[in-house]
Amino acid sequence: MGAHGAELIFAMMRRMATPTFPTNQSPGSAPASAGGQAWRRIELLGVPIDALTETQCVAHIVDELAVGHGGWVVTANLDHLRRLVKLDRYRALCAGASLVTADGMPLLWAARVQGTPLPERVTGSNLIWSLSAAAAQFEGQKSPGMGGSVFLLGGDPGTAEGAGKVLEKRYPGARVAGTACPPVGFEQDAALVAALRAQLVASRPDIVLVALGSPKQEQFIADYRTLLPSAWWLGVGISFSFVTGDVARAPRWMQRLGLEWLHRLCQEPKRLAKRYLVDDLPFAVELLAHCAWARLFGRAKGAGDPR
Repeated sequence: MGAHGAELIFAMMRRMATPTFPTNQSPGSAPASAGGQAWRRIELLGVPIDALTETQCVAHIVDELAVGHGGWVVTANLDHLRRLVKLDRYRALCAGASLVTADGMPLLWAARVQGTPLPERVTGSNLIWSLSAAAAQFEGQKSPGMGGSVFLLGGDPGTAEGAGKVLEKRYPGARVAGTACPPVGFEQDAALVAALRAQLVASRPDIVLVALGSPKQEQFIADYRTLLPSAWWLGVGISFSFVTGDVARAPRWMQRLGLEWLHRLCQEPKRLAKRYLVDDLPFAVELLAHCAWARLFGRAKGAGDPR
């Protein structure tokens, strides 16, 4: 590498001030679990990521539900991570999350480059299935002898209800406690807000899946989760449409190669082009460069094999 190239990298690293992400646990520590499980927590650009598998994530949620503890999972893709790093308001909004998992392949690549590998992707689009399967087996304390309940909120009109029917058919014993598809701008209508709050409280779900898109779904969860402190909340983006088949998810080979974003871009180029190509692609280069730098100079946090 020439002197000019080295100067460019040094300049880029100086510009990338690592933010402080509020968290109750330090990188490398093992979060407590009702079931005795533990895993490692790493950092990517100062953002803590829980290095756990989807199976561990689901088991932890079920363990916590069994003892009446609620929580919130943020499944962070590259765009989430970009906003967590660069936007103070979004970082503060998500600081209350119980778990932050790696949804996107670029996060796995960056963690590997940094020397703090993550075991696998834990995505909202997969958790909607695995959590529903677990709910079918979970005997909620509120309804002895019956499976755990799931509330589906948001998505395109009709998709919450349709996804609920698919999940109940696929996993007998899982109960859809309710569905809601509030219109755009509902948060500005006091009557709609009051009705939605009442519906959530009356349904008493164990798991709330929120499909409002990011960052709206994170804001919704932060505002509403106190209504159901014993429930687990999860933002799932477009996943209801994946479940119903209204929108095709990328083939598994594209998912494994980290090309799911390209599949989505081809489906909605006008809506996603700026996000993926203008905002996220340059950030991906910054992320990988930072992680390589951290490994080279031994600054990676949370190093070690996850459990």
